[in-house]
Amino acid sequence: MNIVSALTSVLTFSASAVLKITGLAAMAVLIYGIVDQNNTVLDRNIKAMPAGYVSMTEKFKQLECLTRNIYWEAAGEPFEGKVAVAQVTMNRLKDGRFGNTVCEVVHSRNVVYQKVVCQFTWTCQNNHKIKPVHPGAWQESELIAQKVMLENFRLPSLDKALYFHADYVNPNWKKPRLTKIGRHIFYAEGHRS
Repeated sequence: MNIVSALTSVLTFSASAVLKITGLAAMAVLIYGIVDQNNTVLDRNIKAMPAGYVSMTEKFKQLECLTRNIYWEAAGEPFEGKVAVAQVTMNRLKDGRFGNTVCEVVHSRNVVYQKVVCQFTWTCQNNHKIKPVHPGAWQESELIAQKVMLENFRLPSLDKALYFHADYVNPNWKKPRLTKIGRHIFYAEGHRS
C-alpha cells in the first residue's frame, strides 16, 4: 500500500470516531481498517479484471524477455534486424505453438532425436545470466522491444516470419524464405515449392 492510499483511507474515517480513540490503539484500529478496506477493494477489483488482463509487473517482465532476446540474438544487427528478431518472437506468440507469453516463447525448447534444441540459441548458452556488455545495443534493444510489443511496430515483409538463422549456418530447412536482413535469413511456416 502506498502513502497516498493510506492517507485517502484515513480521511474516509469519520473525524469524531478517530478523536474518541487514543494512543496505540488508535493506530492499530486505523492500520487494520486501512489494510482490510484496501484488501477487500483490491480483491474485488482483481476479480473484476477482464480475461487476458496483464498487470504492469507482468508486462515489464515480458518486455525484459523480449529485450534480452533482441539483444542476445541481434545486438550487432541493424535496426531492421533487431525489429525482425522481435517480430519473429511476437509472431510465434500469436501462433500459439511456441508459448503463451513472450518469456515462454523466448525460452521454449524442443527435443529432437533425444537432444534438447533451444528455439533461440542464447538461452542454451547461459548468456541470460550475463549482464549485457554493450550499453548502446542494450538500450536500442529496449526501445525496439517497446515499439514492437507495445506499439505493434512491424516490418510488413515479415508478417509471416516464424524462423530465422544466421547466414553462416545451413540448417537445410525446406521452409519458404522471406528475406535476409543483416546476417539473418527469415522464413515462414510451410514448404518451399
